[in-house]
Amino acid sequence: MIHRALTLIFAVALAIPAFAHGDKVHVLGVIEKLSAESVTVKTKEGKSIEVKFAPTTAYLTSADKPAKFSDLAVGQRVVIHADPKGNDLIAATVKFAANAAGPATAGSASKQP
Repeated sequence: MIHRALTLIFAVALAIPAFAHGDKVHVLGVIEKLSAESVTVKTKEGKSIEVKFAPTTAYLTSADKPAKFSDLAVGQRVVIHADPKGNDLIAATVKFAANAAGPATAGSASKQP
């Protein structure tokens, strides 16, 4: 009985942080390709993930200051919160360093339930 109670407490404790980003997909890495319609991010696993932009996409510096699309550049590290829509990912927010200091090591992508 105690084992069941501990298992339940552990499961609830793990589930709470999982709801932090709702149904967003977290994409971390380095910009590999950039166009007005989308960005391709290379993760540290070497996977290329395309994320499409929307008119509502918010651009932020890593210091949470407002930025704009034109501040993005190939080689920059990015953290993107995206909404899955069919087979596409649509960027809700794109966060990046204010000035690119050259290519960085890539990040990763994971589903944030």
